[in-house]
Order: sequence, then C-alpha cells, then structure tokens
Amino acid sequence: MNVSFKSRNRRQRRAGVAAAEFAVCLPVIVLILLATIEACTMVFLKQSLSIAAYEGARTALAQSATNADVLRVAGDVLSERRVNSGTVTLSPVNLSAIVPGQYLTVSVSAPAAGNSVIPIRFYRGRTLTGAATMMKEF
Repeated sequence: MNVSFKSRNRRQRRAGVAAAEFAVCLPVIVLILLATIEACTMVFLKQSLSIAAYEGARTALAQSATNADVLRVAGDVLSERRVNSGTVTLSPVNLSAIVPGQYLTVSVSAPAAGNSVIPIRFYRGRTLTGAATMMKEF
C-alpha cells in the first residue's frame, strides 16, 4: 500500500509540473501563431499591391489607354483580393502625354491596419506599397 501511494503522489506532482509548463508556454505559442498569421496576411497584401500595380501598368501601355482605365483595372484587382483603402497613383500623371520610349510607373498602396485579419496590430501605422515601371513602346 505504501508503494502505490508514492507512485500516485509522484504522478500528481508530474501533472502539476506539466500544467505549470503549459501555462508558461501557451501564451508564447499563441503569440507566435498570431504573429505568423499577421505576417502571412501582410505578405499577401504586399503581393496583391504589386499585382494591381503590374496590371495597371500593362493596361497603361495600350495605345488607347486612359487614366480611368488604369485606375479601374488596378481597382478591380484590389477588389478581387479584398484590399481595403487602396490608392493608385500614376507617374507621369497624364498617360496621353507619354511618348514611345518613356517610362511610366503605377504605384498602389494600402494601410496595413485596414487590411489585418486579427485584432492585434503588429504592423500598426504602416502603409505597404507595390509599384510597376514599364516603358511605352508604341
């Protein structure tokens, strides 16, 4: 009877140690998980901005392209990828003034805070930007 009491006492102590280890490790594991989710969300946002800029620049290269066409195409990509508060800028501003051989740049930006999927904001106050530069050939 003495032996079973000792083994039961040892098991209870080990269960207590495991509970204490779990209580210490759980917040760290949850924080790492949330940070990973947030980082993946920001990588997706950055990629979405780059794709929107690329598609806008490709549209701008067409002979009959207007600023509205570029804004619409880039905005459609942002909408499809559920990017909130995205802004599109063109450089030079007037597409009709671009001559063959001149470069044009389409930049798309969005705030990280408005595009986060979790309530904790690891990227608080940051604005991500994607840009594409192409040369008008025709």
